[in-house]
Amino acid sequence: MKKFLLVYLFPISLLASSYYGLTTYEDEERFNNLIKEIRCPKCTSGSLASSNAPVSEDLKFKIAQLINEKKSNEEIKKFVSQRYGNQSLYDPGLSNETYILWFAPFIFLLIASIVFIMRSKR
Repeated sequence: MKKFLLVYLFPISLLASSYYGLTTYEDEERFNNLIKEIRCPKCTSGSLASSNAPVSEDLKFKIAQLINEKKSNEEIKKFVSQRYGNQSLYDPGLSNETYILWFAPFIFLLIASIVFIMRSKR
């Protein structure tokens, strides 16, 4: 009888928020946005939102804990990138390690334009 009441009478969202210990709707929204922006450390291309691997579940609980500690999204992303590397973020910031990723398309376009101009002058 308890299981029936728990499953059918209470909204699923209330169960999910208490599962991770989040207290407000805004915190749940932040949590859901963050786990979509962070890669699963074990999976090759999936986000935390789509992964049920034990390491991703642990990371979800840690993210919820950091949200409850009133850490900002940037502080949480910094924690994740320090712990699991820049490849754990779908949108890594500009740093010494990632500047080539950000500027390579422009450099390639510049070289291609120069080659095109040189060939068209012949």
